[in-house]
Amino acid sequence: MALLEKRSLTQIDLVVIHCTELPDMTMAREYGERVLYEAGTGASGHYYIDRDGSIYQYVDLAHIAHHTRGFNPRSVGIEIVNTGRYPNWYDAGNQVMSEPYTVEQISVLKKLLLRLKSECSNLQFIAGHEDLDTAMVSASDNPDQKVFRKRDPGPQFPWQDILAAVELKKITQVTP
Repeated sequence: MALLEKRSLTQIDLVVIHCTELPDMTMAREYGERVLYEAGTGASGHYYIDRDGSIYQYVDLAHIAHHTRGFNPRSVGIEIVNTGRYPNWYDAGNQVMSEPYTVEQISVLKKLLLRLKSECSNLQFIAGHEDLDTAMVSASDNPDQKVFRKRDPGPQFPWQDILAAVELKKITQVTP
């Protein structure tokens, strides 16, 4: 059985917004449950928000989830179902993320962020995955060309709307 490291909720000062870059919740969970680490765990956010606004918690806040390299001990990961660049994530010609987030997803996200602020007394920052993981990788269709490893939540994410609703400071680059 996989064991995720425990933490105090006072360690949490950051929320990281992700999009699944997969077509649906079923596939997002299948990817999230793949074992990638010696502890028997995979890469998974604490919460997932489906297109209809359904919200699922897969990792307790008192446990460190694997969702953003270098930032996991201090952060909460929220995955929002969105196709993103699927299925050719690293294809140089497929780097545009054009699917908009649903009204239901954004409404539920705002409520979740407000709840997290009340549960995590030191929560003060919010960032996109793309803000914190700026690594470049070789394009799958042209190894001589580099593309961003992470692009989520992408240009369709309504940052202004979220920041107006929730008092969190948007950060674009910090030291883990």
